[in-house]
Amino acid sequence: MRRALLLVVLLLLTAACSEDKPQAQVVQWSQVKLPAEPVVLAGHDAQLLVGLRDRDAEVVPRLLLIDGNRQSEVKLSPDPRSPYAALAVWKSIAYDGRRVLALGGAAGGAHANVRWTVWTGTTAGVQEHPQEFNTFGGPDAGSLHSAVIGPAGQALLGSWASKVSGTDAAVWLPEGTKWIRQDSTGTVLRSTRGLLPGPGDATVFGDSIVQTGSQVRLAPNVVRQEAAVWRSQRLNDGWSGFALPEAGERSHGQRVTCGEQLCTVTGWVEGKLALWQFDPAKPDSARRLKGLPEIAVGDKTPLPPPVLDGDQIVQVVADGNQVKVLTGRDGHWTVQPSEGPAGEVKDARLVGRTLYLVAGATLWKTELS
Repeated sequence: MRRALLLVVLLLLTAACSEDKPQAQVVQWSQVKLPAEPVVLAGHDAQLLVGLRDRDAEVVPRLLLIDGNRQSEVKLSPDPRSPYAALAVWKSIAYDGRRVLALGGAAGGAHANVRWTVWTGTTAGVQEHPQEFNTFGGPDAGSLHSAVIGPAGQALLGSWASKVSGTDAAVWLPEGTKWIRQDSTGTVLRSTRGLLPGPGDATVFGDSIVQTGSQVRLAPNVVRQEAAVWRSQRLNDGWSGFALPEAGERSHGQRVTCGEQLCTVTGWVEGKLALWQFDPAKPDSARRLKGLPEIAVGDKTPLPPPVLDGDQIVQVVADGNQVKVLTGRDGHWTVQPSEGPAGEVKDARLVGRTLYLVAGATLWKTELS
């Protein structure tokens, strides 16, 4: 009898504890109707610039400006001139409220390499400017990953074959409508026999460019891939780089976002989601944020950039078939499931209090509390 009574008490206590534990509120998303498939996002103040892919059109790339409840098409004018421009899929778009710099690519040629196209202008109209083949192509070509606009100017970021080992990180700057690759010799962007830089995403912090990715260390019996950051002093001048802390034996910084004081990197360490923060002026300030849930993320998993909401970080991530929203700061996180989005989460931007998300082939939005 006493044993049965004890069992009943334990069951009641367990039920009470379960009822007291708050359940994570589900994030409700609503679908944004668009004329074509969203690919990448760029935001400034109250405006969102959406790079679209119109698979059935003669000109595949399109741009759409969303300002509140109003949508307006950004004219691509004149018609794309380069052979692969009409087939381009947006890779990266930069927008500062006035200027637009967009990078698109389409596979083609005998080796199906990506043929890159560059587009510049304003929201009144964007034009594609043909480049010489060896600007982005040829036997030494690497890849491109980011377009950036800052107070100090515009730049394209990518990679190029190294004369030493692997590939160098590369920067292209404009001269009129032409884009000129800058020499990486003598900078941390140059590969050495013991250290191979591999940036894969970039943003701006004032006059500086901030890139993240990973660097590979090579030594006898040692091959270690570690998440890293590279930062210039002004546009392409004064590059420095550092490994992110607690990077394990294999890690990667996948996306980077900079606020007024700090930059935040999202990526993975040993196949699990990781976040870092640092002051770009103080590399020693970099720290890996604690308390994140163990969510599987690998080199084939797309991650949208972290969103900065005041002193809080908002990170959207796909955990299996469930889209989750992580909100918080170092050591203190709220994890919420989502209702609506499914598939890969590719890009995210916060415009005012509205968080936009590209998931699968759909644009979603939700209001942050």
